[in-house]
Amino acid sequence: MLRFAGHNFEPLSSGALYWRAEATLLVADLHLEKMSSFARAGQLLPPYDTGLTLARLEADLRRTGAQRLISLGDSFHRADASSLLTNADRMRIDALTDNVECIWLSGNHDPAPHALGGSCRPSLELAGLTLSHEPRRGVSGLISGHLHPAAHIVMAGRSTRRPCFVHDNRLMILPAYGSSTGSINILSPPFIGLLHWPALEVTMLGKDRTYPVSTKRLVRG
Repeated sequence: MLRFAGHNFEPLSSGALYWRAEATLLVADLHLEKMSSFARAGQLLPPYDTGLTLARLEADLRRTGAQRLISLGDSFHRADASSLLTNADRMRIDALTDNVECIWLSGNHDPAPHALGGSCRPSLELAGLTLSHEPRRGVSGLISGHLHPAAHIVMAGRSTRRPCFVHDNRLMILPAYGSSTGSINILSPPFIGLLHWPALEVTMLGKDRTYPVSTKRLVRG
């Protein structure tokens, strides 16, 4: 269980965050159609990322029984990426939006509304919390994505680096959910000044569960 700004959440090993009191599944940075976007630029990579991400999302929705899905921006890798979907993947998204309420927040990669089901918004206020794509200082109770946080720890002489949830009880940043996304160490410059270190809580993704991590074990790299 993860306690943030007076609310309880369940961090999942997939990188999703389940808000049981609101029957809501939160995800960030799906970056759907990233590989097809690369293909357009001449980098020919296997175009399986969207299908893998959607399968993970379907499994999390079944597992939690969530009635609402909120994607915290960068759902697509580029503004026109929804037009690159295969018929099969579009049908999967259509089925998803038919079964649960879907809210797509805009991100820096997908700032414009798309024509898929659900509603597109720049940000959202829910139960006293603010949901948006990019993290900001000075906003209490903000849940965001964008930075693809990861924790690098050394324990018993072994080094492990994995995506993570990180928060200081004022700002929470979710890990990237997409199957083809990278990650950034939370000790790296993009995170400096965003989070209050003495109150920092880090939850690392494992294979089948999540793990709280002591900030004393964090290392760069």
